[in-house]
Amino acid sequence: MSNEDWTRRSLNAVWHPCTQMRHHAGGGALPLLPILRGEGAWLYDFEGRRYLDGISSWWTNLFGHANPRINAALREQLERLEHVMLAGFTHQGAIELAERLSALTDGALGHAFYASDGASAVEIALKMSFHYWLNRGEHKKNRFLCLEGSYHGETVGALAVTDVALFRDAYAPLVRQAEIVPTPDARRAVSGESAVDVARRAAFGLEAKLRAEEGRVAALIVEPLVQGASGMAMHDPEYLRLARALCDRYGAHLICDEIAVGFGRAGTFFAHEEAGIRPDLLCLSKGISGGYLPLSVVLCRDGIYQAFYDEDIRRGFLHSHSYTGNALACSAALATLDIFAEDDVLNANRVRAEKLYASLASLAEHPAVSHLRARGMICAFDVKSEDPDFSRRFYRAALAREVLLRPIGNTVYLMPPYIVSDEEIGQLGRATKEALAEALAAV
Repeated sequence: MSNEDWTRRSLNAVWHPCTQMRHHAGGGALPLLPILRGEGAWLYDFEGRRYLDGISSWWTNLFGHANPRINAALREQLERLEHVMLAGFTHQGAIELAERLSALTDGALGHAFYASDGASAVEIALKMSFHYWLNRGEHKKNRFLCLEGSYHGETVGALAVTDVALFRDAYAPLVRQAEIVPTPDARRAVSGESAVDVARRAAFGLEAKLRAEEGRVAALIVEPLVQGASGMAMHDPEYLRLARALCDRYGAHLICDEIAVGFGRAGTFFAHEEAGIRPDLLCLSKGISGGYLPLSVVLCRDGIYQAFYDEDIRRGFLHSHSYTGNALACSAALATLDIFAEDDVLNANRVRAEKLYASLASLAEHPAVSHLRARGMICAFDVKSEDPDFSRRFYRAALAREVLLRPIGNTVYLMPPYIVSDEEIGQLGRATKEALAEALAAV
């Protein structure tokens, strides 16, 4: 069957996520791509055309499609156990993954609570924080703080700490909105300010809110170093250091949402490590399984776990998902951690990240480009364009050059798998510049 046949069938049967379906229909503004297979950094359609996956399939794929080592781990696991419920049962993969993730925090965070996706992990962390204070008898601590421009998922609880109007506003009547505190986004610097200055200014705003709401704030939730969905807004680690100290001072939890930036994406294995701190609750997903299977986890400090440990079932954490701690997903995650351990990935990524940034460096002088920036294996820049169709024009122009890039509004970003070669990095850079020129010229 042709791409056109598969597209027609999908449009008749599948409601695609994060999309206005009208844009897909009838050869619309956003073409639907049927994919047959993946190999390494490439995706292939049903007619043999290929696309370099410059966004790691929504930031999930770390070590390439059809990775031989992850494939082998899944085949072995499939012969032993595909799934067993984690309520009243346990299995090797869930145990070993929890142990290894805790060890990667030097034992500061443990007792992994599993779920299937990032938004669910955020819901879990918010509920854990609230219920912790409830179990402690501090009933007034039921408010949450989040950063201006923050994004933490699209379930109702996660929307409460999301400050992106496109996702939040339609559901506002359903949402108990969190308090918004200033973003440390380095792009907010005024004349003479550094990224550190912006971070400190944002922390002053955080302190003012914590002081005003003292005794009522359960937790602050942050995306460490990079606020993804608000345009890859990057901030200095100083903000995390100050936020940690302020949460300690005012008796609030610090939740780090590392769903997009964990597992080496922002440079260090966990993004918060760049600041030399640990959160109280850590949300992980996306790259945790190497991009293979739905899996998320919340790690917490032992004091939080102990607050639920009781004979009274009402003091327990009764949250549950049918596929919590799925054995196949845990197997993929363990294979992913093995690759990190065996291949010195973080050091190799430092070299790769420099080459990725160098491939775009000339755009710093482009009159329509501002804020060319990088953090680990993420590069981004903003485009000065009044064209409401810019992102779709750019997307189509990049596809024509065999590259998959999906701008967030007027922010173009590159977030490729960690196995991308020098030649592929060069192609990403060239295609980005050419697609930019075509998208701007079309207006």
